[in-house]
Amino acid sequence: MAGELQEIRSRLEAIAEELADLALARLRDSIDAGGSGLPVDERRLTRARHTVERAAAILAEPDDAG
Repeated sequence: MAGELQEIRSRLEAIAEELADLALARLRDSIDAGGSGLPVDERRLTRARHTVERAAAILAEPDDAG
C-alpha cells in the first residue's frame, strides 16, 4: 500500500510540474501578444496546480493509524 501511495504521489508531483510549465507558457504567450493582465486559463492552471500539490502533500503525511 505504501508503495502505491508513493507512486501516486510521484505522479501528482509530475502533474503539478506540467501544470506549472503550461501556466508559464500561457503567461509568456499573453505577454508576447501584448496582454497586460493574467490570462484566465493561467489562473485556472495555477489553482489546479496548487490543488494537486496539496493532494501530493497529503499522501506524504505519516500514517497515524498505527
